[in-house]
Amino acid sequence: MIRKIIFILVCLVALSSCQWDGKSSNATDLDIRVARYDRLQFEYVTMNSLSALQKMNTDYPQVTKLLIEDVLAIGEVNDNRINDRMSEYYSDSTLLVLMQDAEEKFKDLGWVEEKLTKGFKRLKKEVPGLPVPHFYAQIAALNQSVVVGDSILGFSIDKYMGADYPLYKRFYYDYQCRSMEPERIVPDCFTFYLLSEYPLPWQPGRTLLDMIMHRGKINWVVAHILGYESFEKEMGYDEKEAKWCKKNKAALWKNMVENGHLYATDPLIVRTYIRKDPFISIMGEQTPASIGVWMGILLIDEYMDKHPDVTINELLNKTDYRQMLAEVDFKP
Repeated sequence: MIRKIIFILVCLVALSSCQWDGKSSNATDLDIRVARYDRLQFEYVTMNSLSALQKMNTDYPQVTKLLIEDVLAIGEVNDNRINDRMSEYYSDSTLLVLMQDAEEKFKDLGWVEEKLTKGFKRLKKEVPGLPVPHFYAQIAALNQSVVVGDSILGFSIDKYMGADYPLYKRFYYDYQCRSMEPERIVPDCFTFYLLSEYPLPWQPGRTLLDMIMHRGKINWVVAHILGYESFEKEMGYDEKEAKWCKKNKAALWKNMVENGHLYATDPLIVRTYIRKDPFISIMGEQTPASIGVWMGILLIDEYMDKHPDVTINELLNKTDYRQMLAEVDFKP
């Protein structure tokens, strides 16, 4: 009888730990599922559903806390009036339309789950000890695209409605809308997750080289595990921008070296190469967004080509980028 009770308790613990699918230590049986937190939000706002609100607070307390305090920044989750404040926030007519459109567009997230599972299976083979977060979809009222917390990762479906979504034209430039296509969900999830797991260590005098090689390293790994045909595609560049990169990569590298930009610590110089604004002039002409990150990918690719014995796991843990550059003869 005692053994039977213990067995039942073990089963209950196992079931409770599986409230969210998607966490597994074995790459072969990994099967990621995305929790539809967005549907609870939609039900709560459009139907004034107290049961939906209760599930948000009891089943997903960490998600709700992140949403209220970090994404929406409307107060603290334990505030007595925070539920009313959140309801008022989402009751804006524009947001209601956005929520309805997002729920209609993303009725099925099976394709996202499939790609996340496939990518994490590859990643877990390279880095077996890397934990797999619980994934959830949310509606962030056009705030953060991806949110990473302790063992959780959420992506905002309202930020991936497609470049031609009419509402975006009111709030974003065309170049920003291009990064809001549904197919950017999976690479964005991997990029932000790996950046959270492998942050660039803080140190005085951090240079542009540190920044572009660190970001380039993360993007190189994402391109590898998701099987992108080119680094330009992983960056989200269009055909015109990809041609610019191939045509000007030698001149761009020469410009960075001769002007002393690689070891610059000036935030203005760093942002020039890192930020996603394509209207910044480098070499006297406009360049694709985040062109420094793209150059960082090339540097990492050259390093990995020269060091075929280095694993992805080892690469992710390397942060001495000056030494890494010294170990290659980079001639784009």
